[in-house]
This record gives sequence, structure tokens and C-alpha cells, in this order.
Amino acid sequence: MSTHIGELLGNEAQALLSYECKGVPKSSLHLPGPDFVDRIFALSDRPVRVLTNLQRLFDHGRLGGTGYLSILPVDQGIEHSAGASFAPNPVCFDPEGIVNLAIEGGCNAVASTLGVLGSLARKYAHKIPFIIKLNHNELLTYPSKHDQVMFANVQQAFDLGAAGVGATIYYGSDEATRQIQEVSEAFHEAHQMGMFTVLWCYLRNSAFKTEEADYHLAADMTGQANHLGVTIEADIIKQKQPECNGGYNALKFGKTHKKVYSDLIPGDHPIEMTRYQVVNCYMGRMGLINSGGASGENDLAQAVKTAVINKRAGGMGLISGRKAFQKPLKVGVELLNAIQDVYLSQDVTIA
Repeated sequence: MSTHIGELLGNEAQALLSYECKGVPKSSLHLPGPDFVDRIFALSDRPVRVLTNLQRLFDHGRLGGTGYLSILPVDQGIEHSAGASFAPNPVCFDPEGIVNLAIEGGCNAVASTLGVLGSLARKYAHKIPFIIKLNHNELLTYPSKHDQVMFANVQQAFDLGAAGVGATIYYGSDEATRQIQEVSEAFHEAHQMGMFTVLWCYLRNSAFKTEEADYHLAADMTGQANHLGVTIEADIIKQKQPECNGGYNALKFGKTHKKVYSDLIPGDHPIEMTRYQVVNCYMGRMGLINSGGASGENDLAQAVKTAVINKRAGGMGLISGRKAFQKPLKVGVELLNAIQDVYLSQDVTIA
């Protein structure tokens, strides 16, 4: 075991590194590995050019050849405002600061806006896989509203040399039906053009947050969001790591089954809850990458913890933005490398 990983986990090390899942066994999962494109995607309806770009993604960066992914996502200049996102590290107002961090940090890819990646396409699109985020929620409208709308189209992503496209759907929101239709159409077009697809599968509804818990982070509900995401042929699912369970029962809506809680997610261990997210990605046929979350205190330890949970659950990697880009380049690189070290460690095994 990497001493550094154990030290960062602190008093949680034993509970996270030694836990064995009691719900869905690892033998039921399609786990990441060097042959993932050949073993999983080559059996699908994805065009050959999509397989080519997926293989390029899996072969790039420090995790190249492992089947795991470390992606730098920077769309917060729109999602949260440029000031809120880049004031802690103003170099990222310049798109080159973003791309340089992804390259120096050994990432498999960089995901950002049409404007950011388009401004540097001829310099970098052949050096690191680009993922164009097609839709965004902008917060300059007053009063604030939350709706993912298209800022770019698939043709623009193709023209600047992107390897993949990404989008967000706010499942549970009033706008979800329209977003599902828009993103499904865009993902089909992207596949036809040879680009892979990444879906940010987020829950958003004020009723999902109660005094008892924030069920936006419930294992049962985020799992279903993942299942909806792979239904429109997202190749990779980005999801927030679960922090609770039982959202359906607490909110008294939708449909579930008692065996979800007794058999599939026994208890509240974070690895069990995250495994249920993987299960809903067609038992891992479509990779689950968890969000790194907001920047705060102990970012390095928190990022490593999230990576350990994701890997041991059967996930495919981490997509970590603010924890990395809101810091000086050297510190951001160290954080990205620490995440990658979890996936490179042969001692961090599937639970």
C-alpha cells in the first residue's frame, strides 16, 4: 500500500482500503482495464471513429493504458461566473492556463467551453484530447434560474478537432424533458461524427433537499440518473459521489424496490453506495467518473478519498476541476497526480 495514500486517508484508511462489498459482487461488473475499448465498446454500435477517439482518450496522460481516466473540467467560468471561479488563480482567465494545467497534470483530457478550447485549437487539439461542453447554466439572469441551454453545437466541436463532447442534464427539474431530447440528439450526431460522449448526470429540484438530507446526493436517485444517462448512449457518466441513500422512500415519489436497500446497497458505506452508481451504468459497461467537488480545506486528502472510493467501487476515474485549477500550477499538478496515483496503485483494489 502506498504510504502516502494511507497517510492522506488518516483514520479512515482502514475503513476505506480494507472494505469488501456485501451488495453487488465485483464479479458482476465490467471493470476498467487496458483492453476496455476492445472488450466493451467494440461490441457496441459505436462507429469506428468513436472507438479511435476513445482509445486515444484511454491512452493519454499518466493513466494511459490502465483503463482509468483523469479529466480536468473547467466550465465554471459560465456555470459559476468567471470571477467566482478564477479569482483565486487569475491565470485561468487565459484558456492557456487551463490547457497547460491539464497537460502538466498528466490528464487524459481537458473538458471546457467552445470558447476556451476553440481559442487554442490549432496549438493543442493534437496534443491532448479535447472535450467540448455543449450546454451550460449561466447565472447572469436575474432572478437566477437553473437551466442547461446549448451554447455550442456538435459541428463546432468537430471542426476544432475535439475528441469528445460533454453535456449536462438536470434530472428532476422542470426543464429535464427538453434537455434529454436536446442532449440525446447531440450525442447521436457526435457519434456519427466520430466523437465520444460524456454526460454530467445531475439531479436538480428544490424538493430533493430536506432538513434530513440532501437527496441530490442519494445513491438510489443518482443511480437512476446514471441509468437515464446511459440510455441516451453516454459513453462516460459524470456523477457526484453519493453521501446518503433512501431518497425515493424519504420523498415518497417514483418507484423503487426494498431489495435496493437490503441487497444491492446494504448499509451506508460510501463504496457500497458508489457501486450502485456503477451498477446503473450497465454494470460498468459505461464508465463512472465521479466529480471532485468544490475547493475547500484539505483538498488533497478529500480528492484522494474520492478517488479511492470510486476505484474500489468499480468506477473509471475522477473529473476534478476546482480543487486543481483554483490553485497555483505546481499545487494543482500535485493534486491531479495524487488522484492518478490512486488508480496507478496496485494495492488499491476493487472491493
